[in-house]
Amino acid sequence: MNKQIGNKVRQIRENLKISIEELSERSSLNVDQIAKIESNEIIPSLAPLIRISRALGVRLGTFMDDNENLGPALHLKDQSAQGISFSNNMATERSAMQYFPLAAEKAGRHMEPFIIEIKANADEYILSTHEGEEFIYVLEGELEIVYGKEKKHLTAGDSIYYDSIVPHHVHAAGNKNARILAVVYVPL
Repeated sequence: MNKQIGNKVRQIRENLKISIEELSERSSLNVDQIAKIESNEIIPSLAPLIRISRALGVRLGTFMDDNENLGPALHLKDQSAQGISFSNNMATERSAMQYFPLAAEKAGRHMEPFIIEIKANADEYILSTHEGEEFIYVLEGELEIVYGKEKKHLTAGDSIYYDSIVPHHVHAAGNKNARILAVVYVPL
């Protein structure tokens, strides 16, 4: 499913008859980065994908689903969603987060709910910023969330809701993996 994202970006861009250079200009990403995303050489973090989705005029979830279901999306606990690896802007980690979409079959949605498994990693990180809002509920483990100039420490049962335009980073705290429920809202 990871290759699906790059392939979908390229497919949508080509269907809209937009060159990589034009997408670069619209998204403020460089041409090389877009080309590497489309060829699946790099796994992007959410911030560049959000810029690309806005530049193409599609929902973020368009890169992760194929469905046209306008009714409710039901995800039962015994169903296993296929995971998608993303970078979380760690300096050296290629895929520190495994995303499990919970509403991929719902077309036209405005929120993206995920279960996310976050690998423990003490590496340096790069803050992310994008339009929208995020809600995170810690299911297992501990998180450190850098939000602007503040650091928040969350444990199982804690939650946070924040504006994504403020530079932020989410990573596992300590040397243990973490598991969270995250809902991301990105306006079109």
